[in-house]
Amino acid sequence: MHRFVHLEGTQPEAIYFTQPYPDGSVVDYSWREVGNQARRMAAYLRSLQLPPASAIAIVGKNSAHWIMADLAIWMAGHVSVPLYSTMGTQMARYIFEHCEPRLLFVGKLDGKTDGWNEIRMAIPEGMPLVGLPMSPVSGARDVPQWDEITARSEPIQDIHQPEPGDLATIIYTSGTTGAPKGVMHSFGGMMAYALGAGEFCRMTPRDRMLSYLPLAHAAERAFVEANSLCHGVHVYFSDSLETFAQDLQRARPTLFISMPRLWTKFYGAVCARLPLRKQKLLFALPIVSGLFRKKILRLLGLDAVRIAFTGSAPLAPEITGWYRSLGLELLDVYGMSEDFCWSHYSRPGLVRMGYSGQTLPGVERRIDDNGEILIKSITGMMGYYKQPELTAQCMTADGFFRTGDRGEVDEIGRLKITGRVKDIFKTSKGKYIAPAPIENQLTHPMVEAVCVAGAAQDQPFALAMLSVDGRKQLLDLQGKLTLTAELETMLEHVNAALEKHEKLDYLVVVNELWSADNGFLTPTMKIRRNAIEERYVSKVAQWAAAGAKVVFDR
Repeated sequence: MHRFVHLEGTQPEAIYFTQPYPDGSVVDYSWREVGNQARRMAAYLRSLQLPPASAIAIVGKNSAHWIMADLAIWMAGHVSVPLYSTMGTQMARYIFEHCEPRLLFVGKLDGKTDGWNEIRMAIPEGMPLVGLPMSPVSGARDVPQWDEITARSEPIQDIHQPEPGDLATIIYTSGTTGAPKGVMHSFGGMMAYALGAGEFCRMTPRDRMLSYLPLAHAAERAFVEANSLCHGVHVYFSDSLETFAQDLQRARPTLFISMPRLWTKFYGAVCARLPLRKQKLLFALPIVSGLFRKKILRLLGLDAVRIAFTGSAPLAPEITGWYRSLGLELLDVYGMSEDFCWSHYSRPGLVRMGYSGQTLPGVERRIDDNGEILIKSITGMMGYYKQPELTAQCMTADGFFRTGDRGEVDEIGRLKITGRVKDIFKTSKGKYIAPAPIENQLTHPMVEAVCVAGAAQDQPFALAMLSVDGRKQLLDLQGKLTLTAELETMLEHVNAALEKHEKLDYLVVVNELWSADNGFLTPTMKIRRNAIEERYVSKVAQWAAAGAKVVFDR
């Protein structure tokens, strides 16, 4: 909050947010305007005379007013609780009951590409709502609207100035299993992240970011919100999936973070227009090569990127190598909600395929006897909200957090994630299988997600969800034959490096999309292993009887 007030005063006319709207208009919000609107909403929140440090929730897709609402909550002396826009009724109800928010900001939602129709069923009766611009409750007679409130409220000047140890936010983990946990973070921890990330990335107010990953997740909250508030970075937003390419071109970010899924889509889109064979020919021409590489990045909207990050899952080596050939080195990162994503970053020039880089300043790491990664970070959480016993279980006696991830470290300290401690399963032969290391090797440009299963089976097997382009390829007979052959080759190559009991019996190309909406993926696109295994367990015998190395689910 101190940094925002400083930037609000020192660069008031600089543009902080650029927000596209569904009607095609684009609005710029200066630091002065952002501060003015947030202060007016903070005045309204104070008028409600809520108890100090009350929980106030925000649900909605990323938008300028999402962050303005967050600022207003803090200015009024309260605690923000972001909710995923894709969550279902059960999870939303749990969070409302668990943290008991006194008010809910309802932001940009449509009920079609998000979970609004499910979330609204969980809103406690009588809970006050405030509609942000582009909200589905806009125009509702009994719901106060952001624009109406700010128009009639005077901006407060005596905003709440928190101490470093004060609770700032409760971030609920997306959770691959069980109920979500409320991760508590302090203002001091968030500031420590922003100072460290700012130094790592050499951030200045001239930098630009595109905000499109969920602000309800620690990664986007840290990389975009915390960094922009601390360093004055210009933040652009995306209106929709359909306008994403246009929004990215408008932003031309200098700092960009994404997940393997999007990096793969970018790669696939370029290869669909210009096959790799032709790319290699052009790359080999001395005069044309440099211009051609820059043209590809410009078409993607990534030509101004000077630092690019990838994380949450492995990216196929050939795709990483392709970006590197364009002059864009993807830095793999590793972090969690519990450490506000300040743990491990790859360093430029020291990237090693399959590794997540070295510890960051203020981070200590050790590997426990069972292979579990233990982390102590300057950005570490205050604990799990209302769950002191669980907090104690997740911490060692000397203050290290038990990540639940298994890993190993190379000779210069780069970390490799080798799986989850609890994900190991046993085959009918009594052999234990760690699925994640095998999944990490099953990389193909047309495969978006993989789940290795096989508990109580003779041998493990793999389930694969294809990308949109991969699904299109199946519609053409020759395309399907080519893809089948490629997947068989991949399976053969992976099996050659595995122990006998680990070798995959077959690979199943699933027929349905895995998404956060249907519960097969978390909002951050990690697989929900239990849900996937439960969905397909009835078909295992049928697949095994087929006798094929690549099976297409029907």
